[in-house]
Amino acid sequence: MTRPSRDDITGLLLAGGLGRRMGGIDKGLALLDGQPLAAHVLTRLAPQVGSVLINANRNGEAYASLGAAVIPDLRGDFAGPLAGLEAGLTACRTAYLACAPCDSPFLPADLVPRLADALAAGQASVAVARTGEQLHPVFALMRSDVLADLQAFLHAGGRRMESWLQRLCWVACSFDDKAEAFTNINTTDELRAHHPGDIPQ
Repeated sequence: MTRPSRDDITGLLLAGGLGRRMGGIDKGLALLDGQPLAAHVLTRLAPQVGSVLINANRNGEAYASLGAAVIPDLRGDFAGPLAGLEAGLTACRTAYLACAPCDSPFLPADLVPRLADALAAGQASVAVARTGEQLHPVFALMRSDVLADLQAFLHAGGRRMESWLQRLCWVACSFDDKAEAFTNINTTDELRAHHPGDIPQ
């Protein structure tokens, strides 16, 4: 299996959730140092991929103003990250898709290249970031032809990404050297406590 190149990869920003732990606000649009969380993520993700899509179910115009095409879930029940992934894979026109959540503004600047190396080395369908014993399943790079299996999993009522991965050939990619980069912001208190300069590149 050849290592995916940057232009073969579409990036997907997952911003379709309900933001329950942040009082129901649209988390990706919450401001961190004057910029939406989603904008911080895009600043880091976009240089690593050929193009970017944003999965959002609310405030489509606000997300579109960040400079990427916006796609909503294909399912109407806020079915979680996998529903966003389904929408992204359906819209994807490249052989690979890399996803990241909107609440992790410090993601590694080399996230996608390292996932690509792991995917090729493992001859896998999906590569997922891991720090220590903790898997970060929404930081992933996958072949776009996993869509049919994902649709079958969702149709059967599946919702957890970890459970879906068990159906596939997947590999974990260690980011122990950048564990802090996977810090996510789920509450307004966490939003106030963090600044982009806190996390090394």
